[in-house]
Amino acid sequence: MLIILCIVIAILICIILFQYFSQKVRNENLVYIKGKLKQILNDNSEEKILVVTDDKVLKDLLSEINKLLENNQMILAEYRKKEDSMRKMLSNISHDLKTPLTVVLGYIETINLDKSMRSDEKEVLLEKVHDKTIEVIDLINKFFDLAKLESGDKDISLTRININEVCRKNILNFYDILNSKGFEVDINIPEKDLYAFGNEEALDRILNNLLSNSVKYGTDGKFIGLSIEENEKSIYIHVIDKGRGIEEDKIDRVFERMYTLEDSRNRVFQGSGLGLTITKRLVEKMNGEIFLKSIPYKTTTFTVKLKIIDY
Repeated sequence: MLIILCIVIAILICIILFQYFSQKVRNENLVYIKGKLKQILNDNSEEKILVVTDDKVLKDLLSEINKLLENNQMILAEYRKKEDSMRKMLSNISHDLKTPLTVVLGYIETINLDKSMRSDEKEVLLEKVHDKTIEVIDLINKFFDLAKLESGDKDISLTRININEVCRKNILNFYDILNSKGFEVDINIPEKDLYAFGNEEALDRILNNLLSNSVKYGTDGKFIGLSIEENEKSIYIHVIDKGRGIEEDKIDRVFERMYTLEDSRNRVFQGSGLGLTITKRLVEKMNGEIFLKSIPYKTTTFTVKLKIIDY
């Protein structure tokens, strides 16, 4: 009986010692984890916390902590990317504002200094001042539109819209300019009305931006196309031109803020770069997608994909 009692006591002592040392190791690991976590957060590093242990609870805790760290690092990286992009945007906007404002100042100084200038010459310069002022206002409006879209301050309500009707309306708005420039126009809009989940005002802005872009950069090809396709889940709106196009290695950057075709030999093709960025953000606000395919001087196609509605 005494032997059995001794064995039981020995087992209990072993259990107590095991629990003591296990708790001690766990406490040491927790202290290490706390210190390491603090260091990672203070340094904004991309490290993970690694601890060799057989403790299942501790393993699960580490797994969740590392997931949170990874999520925090992704948010921080995205913030830095946006901050860098915003700095570049402000720099480019400053440059884009400075150019027309300098021209305006030059025209005004010419009018003020040249006392012998005829009234008809003043009229010409004042018209140029007006045009440049409109250009500046347009750029400022685009900047604020993009800022609102990216900050989430601009609400876009989604509803059922008639895609055929919106496309017809927008291409008709360009009839006079396309006719005056001698463009060949190819419109392929189905007779059957197609409906998508979106916002008519936003889609008007999207189509206006894409058609304006095609008129501006597709002048060499003298062609513009607008077509609609569908499948069971989506509607596809294609805006096509046969102009200068975009080289394959630049396609992924077209929708970036302030991106322009930076070719000093082709200054006419440069712009603020905000139009297509706004277009992409508006498409995304409607839970859609936008794609670009381009073979320079052959075919450039912007495609907007929206969710179809059958009722």
